[in-house]
Amino acid sequence: MSASGGTKAIVAALGANLAIAVAKFVAFLFSGSSSMLAESVHSLADSGNQGLLLLGGKKAQREATPQHPFGYGRERYIYAFLVSIVLFSVGGMFAIYEGYEKIKHPHELEHWYWPVGVLVFAIIAESISFRTAIKESNLLRGKLSWSQFIRRAKAPELPVVLLEDFGALVGLVLALGGVGLALATGDGVWDGIGTLCIGVLLIVIAIVLAAETKSLLLGEAAGTEDVAKIEKAVVDGDTVTGIIHMRTLHLGPEELLVAAKISVRHDDTAAQVAEAIDAAEARIRDSVPIARVIYLEPDIYSAAEAAAGASPEASPGGPAEDAPGH
Repeated sequence: MSASGGTKAIVAALGANLAIAVAKFVAFLFSGSSSMLAESVHSLADSGNQGLLLLGGKKAQREATPQHPFGYGRERYIYAFLVSIVLFSVGGMFAIYEGYEKIKHPHELEHWYWPVGVLVFAIIAESISFRTAIKESNLLRGKLSWSQFIRRAKAPELPVVLLEDFGALVGLVLALGGVGLALATGDGVWDGIGTLCIGVLLIVIAIVLAAETKSLLLGEAAGTEDVAKIEKAVVDGDTVTGIIHMRTLHLGPEELLVAAKISVRHDDTAAQVAEAIDAAEARIRDSVPIARVIYLEPDIYSAAEAAAGASPEASPGGPAEDAPGH
């Protein structure tokens, strides 16, 4: 994912959520709607989440240090995981609590036009934000379905914004339905039911985000296409005759570690092997620019040892799709 594309989607979502949060809270003060209070807290939590994503992106740009020799690229994953926690606790649990209280102690809505008007405004604003996230995601999604894109994306920002905006739009529809039914029936319990539904929705989205960012935090291999490009770039058919085994690992969304044991001819000199390794590293970086940390270990290929060992395709350096959970 391009960092600029993710930042653009985050900023669009942040601006929309701040404006919506203020409008929803004003509507709550005038109407007393628990759905509006839950939605205002939801938008406020989303605004904080976008702030966390921007902060994570900034911290991830720090230079490597002796204590952190591979840099800080995974900061983006950590802050994305924090987003799921905030969404679960501040958004989901608060909405469930408010919904329960409203069902237990219902009261009629006052100045109904405030929540209805604000919800319509919020749906329009969130739709614009969602459209921006979809547009930026389509630049990277390729032929992947939306669920595949969310599961396989190595950069967390766009999947997070997509899920947040989708959840916000569904939540707004639920809030509008709860307010509408409360007005139509004169029973404030419907407002509480709408609030409960919003809380459940936010918790489900938070769990999905937590599962996906957990996989990124644990460390994921390169995607299938990048693995194939690296394998093709390593072998020159002359000095480097094959790959004995290979491991890849994302140090961050846009930084990849490649470690491989490569087979060389038994009669090559050390100078020839060193030159071949340098050339292979250059070919890898040309083929996969995010492969910035590369370790190639030369060895004499043994068919017997290869038959006794694990298949490279089954190793952690194999295709990312084979990895469980992501």
